[in-house]
Amino acid sequence: MAGHKRTRRASARARQKPGKVTDDAGEQRRSERKARRADKKADKRAAKADKRAAKADKRAAKAVKKGEHGRITPGNAKKAVGVAKILGPVLVPYAAQAATGAREAYERFRARRLGVAVEDVSRFSGRGAALHARIAGDANALEELRQGGDEADESVTRFVDSAQRRLREMSSAVRAAERMPAGRRRAAHRAVDGELGRIEDDLLRRFGART
Repeated sequence: MAGHKRTRRASARARQKPGKVTDDAGEQRRSERKARRADKKADKRAAKADKRAAKADKRAAKAVKKGEHGRITPGNAKKAVGVAKILGPVLVPYAAQAATGAREAYERFRARRLGVAVEDVSRFSGRGAALHARIAGDANALEELRQGGDEADESVTRFVDSAQRRLREMSSAVRAAERMPAGRRRAAHRAVDGELGRIEDDLLRRFGART
């Protein structure tokens, strides 16, 4: 009896061994199928990426052909903002230097146009800036005439006092004209220009620049 039992157990173990081999083979096949599916997915993703890149190239080529290359769009504006964030701190000193140079050049231009020194340009602003500059120049000339003339010459004193009073009135008129409509402002400026011309003629004659 004991021998018979051992024979049956051995037979059972013999029958189990082929089954284990079969399970190992099935697991290997499943692993191979998973690997193939993963490869296929990777190939699909790569193919999609290639298609997107090809479409982007086509759009860029069309934009260049249509002359849209370099135009501002929401897309390239966003890119420009990103670049500005990176380069901004580097470029700020150069931009500030350029702005300062441009401002100084403009101030020199205004000084030449107004006939005043560069450091005095800031004193004159608005649409009547040129008239204000002339009034200031005439006032300085009147003081020079007073200081350089004969103290006993009452005509010089009367002329200077009268002209200075008129200059103050004209300065007030020019400031008031800033708030006037364009037509009235131009008329006021013409009147002031004519009055300044008469004072300047008297100044030139008294300085001996006219006969």
